Amino acid sequence: MDARLSRMLHLLIHMGRMDGPLTSDAAAVMLGTNPVVIRRTMAGLRDAGYVRSVKGHGGGWSLTCKLHEITMLDVHRALGENRIFALGPADPDPACLVEQAVNASLESALREAEILLLERLAHVSLADIAADFDQRFGELPPDDRAN
Repeated sequence: MDARLSRMLHLLIHMGRMDGPLTSDAAAVMLGTNPVVIRRTMAGLRDAGYVRSVKGHGGGWSLTCKLHEITMLDVHRALGENRIFALGPADPDPACLVEQAVNASLESALREAEILLLERLAHVSLADIAADFDQRFGELPPDDRAN
């Protein structure tokens, strides 16, 4: 399973609430990964214009726009539009007519589902996700808010 979209949405929302830049090391600790993975993944977001990086002491990654200006689809595209579904035909070029019919039906269903999913991703901003977090956090008992 490719969790890059989920991980980067998580990271970007944290970044949107920070006063200063986030280092690759700190981001790696937050996501339980390696700083090299963070830099490689953030490069696509930088190239798309959503983040910038500053090297040296006091440097790190920061957003170039507000959370309400970035959608889930924007991040998906910046990460390289990885494959949405892991489903696919057993044999992409079968001689069997039954397998051809199965492939056609499956491919049609997957295309329709992908269109719907991408449309939904286009309508959810990172600010929407952050607002959902705020609501969930506000509903926690005060003793549980420190976790």
